[in-house]
This record gives sequence, C-alpha cells and structure tokens, in this order.
Amino acid sequence: MLKSGYHLSYCTNIHPGESWQDTFHNIKLYIPKIKQELSPNTAFGIGLRLSDLASRELLEGENLIVFKTWLDKNSCYVFTLNGFPFGGFHHQSVKDKVHQPDWTTIERLEYTVRLFDILQDLLPHKIDGGISTSPLSYKYWSGVQDDKKRVFEKATLNIIKIAEKLYKIHQGSDQLLHLDIEPEPDGLLENTSEVIDWYQEWLIPMGINYLKEYLDLSEEDAKTCLKSHIRLCYDVCHFAIVYEKPEEVFALLKSEKIKIGKIQLSAALKASIAEREEERELVREALTPFVESTYLHQVVERDSRGQLSHYRDLPQALEKLNNPGAREWRTHFHVPVFLKNYGRLESTQDDILQVLNYLKKEKVTNHLEVETYTWEVLPREIQLEMTESIVRELQWVKKNL
Repeated sequence: MLKSGYHLSYCTNIHPGESWQDTFHNIKLYIPKIKQELSPNTAFGIGLRLSDLASRELLEGENLIVFKTWLDKNSCYVFTLNGFPFGGFHHQSVKDKVHQPDWTTIERLEYTVRLFDILQDLLPHKIDGGISTSPLSYKYWSGVQDDKKRVFEKATLNIIKIAEKLYKIHQGSDQLLHLDIEPEPDGLLENTSEVIDWYQEWLIPMGINYLKEYLDLSEEDAKTCLKSHIRLCYDVCHFAIVYEKPEEVFALLKSEKIKIGKIQLSAALKASIAEREEERELVREALTPFVESTYLHQVVERDSRGQLSHYRDLPQALEKLNNPGAREWRTHFHVPVFLKNYGRLESTQDDILQVLNYLKKEKVTNHLEVETYTWEVLPREIQLEMTESIVRELQWVKKNL
C-alpha cells in the first residue's frame, strides 16, 4: 500500500510453506483480510518471499498467469521479493544454512535470475522493483576463511552478471529493477564499512572491466549501471545489532553514492547488563527461553569502554554472561516493532523510529517492508491471531511514518 509516497508491506516469510501451492494458499488466506483492514479502497503491495522450489513451480504451466489474475482481481501488486532464504525457512534447523547456496554458486545466481524474471512480469508500470539477497556468504565457513579472495571474486562476478541482466531489461523496457544486498551479523558483509569496502575494492573495479567488455559501456556508464542496479537492503534489526546509527549509515552511503533499495523495518532484542551478578542472572533467565534450534541468534556485546564482542549464537553468548565489562547485549531476533519493552528485555525500536523520522526529511528509498517473525516474545495477554498481528505492526508503522 502507498503511505506518504512509500510502498509499505510486510514480508510473507512469516507464513510457513516452501512450495508455490503453500505460498499461494497463504497469500489468499491472509492478504485480503489484511488489505481490508489497512487499504480497503487502494491497492495493497505484497513483499513476496519465494523459495527456490516455489520460484520454479510458479513458472510452470499457467501458475504465473493465475497469480497475476488474482492480484488484479484483489487490487494487489508485488513490488519487492525476499530472495535471501533459498530453501526451507520453517519447522527445521536453518542456522547458517540460510546463506546456502551462497553467491559463489551457480544455484544462487540462477535462483536470483528466476526471481527477477518473475518480478519483471509482476511489477506494475512505473514502479521500481527490488529483490533482497544474502550478503555474499557466511563469514565463519572454513571455505570462506581459508580463501576469502576467491569467495569475493566469484560472488562479485555473479552479482555483476545480475547487474548486466537488469541493465538490459532497463534499456529494453525502461523497467528499473535492483538487487538489494542485505548485510547481517556474521555475513561476509555485516556492516557499513564492509559494504563500502566491497563496492570500492570489488564490485566497482570488477564491474567496470566486465561491463566495458560485455556491454561496451564507458567507465562512467558502467559505474552508473552498478550503483543503479546493485543496492543495499537496510534491515534495521541487523544494523542495530552491530550498534550502527541510522543517520550515520545513511550519510556514509550517500557520500559513496550507494543506493538503498529497500528498508526492512524490524527490531532486535536488547538487554542491559548490570554489574551485579544476581541481576545478570535475571537477564539469563529472560533470554534462556529464546535458545532454539531453528535460526541463528547472533549476539553483539558492548562493554564499558564501548568495545564490541561478537558471539555466533545465543548459547555461546550465555556462557560468557559473566564478562565483568559487559554493559549491553543485542540479539538477532525479529521481534514485533510496536512494543519497546518485553519485561526485563527491550527491543531496538528506537532505531526504527530514527529511520522513520529520517524518511520524513529524505526519501532514501520508496520500499518499506516489515519483517517480524518472533511473535512469542509478546506477553500472552496482548498476543493476537496472525492477521491481527500483522495489521497491528503495519498500523504502528503508518502512524509513525
């Protein structure tokens, strides 16, 4: 839906299901009810998540035509896709496998090409479309640590091939599509400085050489192509976990002319760490129920000197809770955005509010997507059915935007 000139929706990765049949079932089940509450008289945008399997099945037979017909009939449209999780995302152990296959592989390249083929067909006229994707690879895999140069070269080349495809689409149809790289803790790209270094040291120099050879572009046109079609997905939760301030990130990206393709509005869990041992044990009690086997829950600790320490998952962090210098933990959970406090724990909601306030004065992107999938953190008395929960999230964003 449009709000203050922004396409605002939620990411459908909250709904379980990896096949197109399951994905479409959930769209038909939830979207009309959500639209009725939020934009009954105007078109509703969808932030669509398609697994590799669902993307293949959607292109079979009449499936895509049937989906487009449904969108038209229900006054809905797709403007962004989540192309980060390739395979299973529910009811199984995902952990670091969410990065598999990474950008060094033909599987990731072909999957993303297929998503753009779908988005190109679905996207309404005069609306730019984006697909968020993994931050190249996972930093702690042995193959990445042993030969990081090879990983950067192969991953960057595949992403340049996406830029080439999107450039040709834009030249042929004036349809603007972009790939939105999504940094996250422990990804090969996890913060602003690593993103900027990748652009400067890998994407731009490699991309200029490739596009000069294969598209006969000038150096300046090649650089424009790369920065137009390869953008950043700013996930507020992820940047909050590494303690980066939104205005500073936006300023740095602007200085490098790196565009933001999509902002994912999401909140992380936050815990203040007291010096007294008994108070720390209360924090441990509050966090222990969140130790689970499905997703990675990276923790970044800030100490009394402002130094940061990284833990790959919550269990490893809990083993170090007795670190006397620790003052704050931020943990990778996508908790509801409308609530700031969760008992002894808090959320990084302030970062979302800072982003929304910034957007009131500078439109760094027109794609906004709420991404919440940890509902159980809510006090039982305010837990709602799924449709009502999603509506509540989007209403909170609309109010603050």
